[in-house]
Amino acid sequence: QLQASGGGLVQTGDSLRLSCVVIGGTFSSYGMGWFRQNPGKERVAVAAISWTGANTYFADSVKGRFTISRDNTQNSVYLQMNNLKPEDSAVYYCAADRHPLGDIARTETYDYNDWGQGTQVTVSS
Repeated sequence: QLQASGGGLVQTGDSLRLSCVVIGGTFSSYGMGWFRQNPGKERVAVAAISWTGANTYFADSVKGRFTISRDNTQNSVYLQMNNLKPEDSAVYYCAADRHPLGDIARTETYDYNDWGQGTQVTVSS
């Protein structure tokens, strides 16, 4: 079970830190991803991190502004979002990679089989 939190309503240029805690399972063996989705649009990868943390992925639209990290001692993954823009507004979901021990930061939704409930991020202009 994944529980995401940290969303909210902020202004352009502000920062937010999303957290996702994984309850149960072997968190440290799985890559993790953050995705976002707006109504009527597909869910897309924003950032991902491999199980070792050695490999990461960032969507072009967030490179240089977002960072992803994980703390295996806390069974948690984080998304630090800086310099937020209105186009970052979406429901953000964390997810666990279905492939254990693959040291790849995956970006396709079909590679993930456990999803959190989503947390809303709204950035006002």
